[in-house]
Amino acid sequence: AEFAKRPEVTIETMGKVHNPTGEGVRAISEKVKIKTQKIREQAAVKNETSDSNETKVKDVGSSSRNITRKKSGANEGTYNSRNKKQGGHGKGKWSSVMDGSLDDYPEPIDKNDPLYDETKEGKYILSGGGGDLADETPSGYYESEGKAIYGPMLTLPEFKIRLAESIREYFDSGDADEVIRSIEELKCRSFHPEVVKKAISLSLDEGPRERELISRLLTCLHPTPLDDQDMEGGFELLLQGLEELSIDCPDAKSMVGSFLARAVVDEVLPPAYLSTQNNERPGDPVVDKAVSLLSREHCTARLERVWGPGDGRPVAELKSVLDQLLKEYLMSRELDEAARCVRELNAPHFHHELVKRGVTHAMEAPDARDALDAMSALFSFLVKNAIVSEYQVAKGNSRLNKLVPDLSLDIPAAADLLSEYESMAKEMGCLPHSETKKNNSLSE
Repeated sequence: AEFAKRPEVTIETMGKVHNPTGEGVRAISEKVKIKTQKIREQAAVKNETSDSNETKVKDVGSSSRNITRKKSGANEGTYNSRNKKQGGHGKGKWSSVMDGSLDDYPEPIDKNDPLYDETKEGKYILSGGGGDLADETPSGYYESEGKAIYGPMLTLPEFKIRLAESIREYFDSGDADEVIRSIEELKCRSFHPEVVKKAISLSLDEGPRERELISRLLTCLHPTPLDDQDMEGGFELLLQGLEELSIDCPDAKSMVGSFLARAVVDEVLPPAYLSTQNNERPGDPVVDKAVSLLSREHCTARLERVWGPGDGRPVAELKSVLDQLLKEYLMSRELDEAARCVRELNAPHFHHELVKRGVTHAMEAPDARDALDAMSALFSFLVKNAIVSEYQVAKGNSRLNKLVPDLSLDIPAAADLLSEYESMAKEMGCLPHSETKKNNSLSE
């Protein structure tokens, strides 16, 4: 009965039961603290040895519990599929032979081994551009891996882009050595036949000067860096893709035939190549065109000028071509043929010389007035078809007025004939009225 009157004995009230004032007596004895510490240490050891996904509770008995997951240490964030049972307690899994583990085994080094691969023995990398493994020297060096690279350094589309840029620069500069240097720097030996095809294809869209430059470039490229096989392979690729080129350039077959004949004359291609192509492609207009050009008399001298006067030749040769053109026109009076020849000159800056020489030849003709009328009709036709500009006609006429004293020594009526020509040209619309007044004031 006396015990029942006492308050409930707990850890918190233990000291108060024996000492209501609580002075000098600890609420928890040292033995209880030591025992509690041992229990906590055992629980910590148990948590460390438990499963990695087991929860760990700190501060037992506290209202705010800190629950954490034990980390997996060095293998944190990794996952190994080999430990997965994949259902059925691991039955039906891939066998260890087929799970890729064979890749860890070294390659056979015995050449008699059926599994021996000679490409795995040396320290090199094979590029994906179709290069030949038997190249004498590597194309490059892979510094990070310490291996040599054999075969093309670029893919075929990349090589074509770089090559087109070099050829377009060559059209502006005319420096063949720079093109050779760029081709050697690309280090794509197996793509060299594409050089012939790309160069000729780009020149088809340009003028006679560019086509003459390409013919000279092929001569510079042979025999190094392009050998006989590269040249023949390049023309073979060109002949195979000629139908597509003819869509954009209707005269492609005739031009390629001229390139073939010029290559034979420049000793870039052997004459036997045309014989082989003639047998393989009977009736081919391209091969027939080349054979016909080579069968003409003095074919070597003619094929050196196969691209016409607009191929960048000197001024003296241009003047000779102009004289021949004008004399043929005075004999035939064919405007279309004369206009085609003037267009092929590809020398718009030199058209004033055409006017000066044309009027001079007309004055020297037996029937001068009729020849001047024909020459005025030619200049008017050229101006209306935007082949010759009015500025060039006016410039040529201004030069004629300055040369009247010299022309009068050979042609006494030069001044009167020139005045008649100016009136004819003014009526036909190829000579401005202001230019005639200016010339009259200068002559006075």
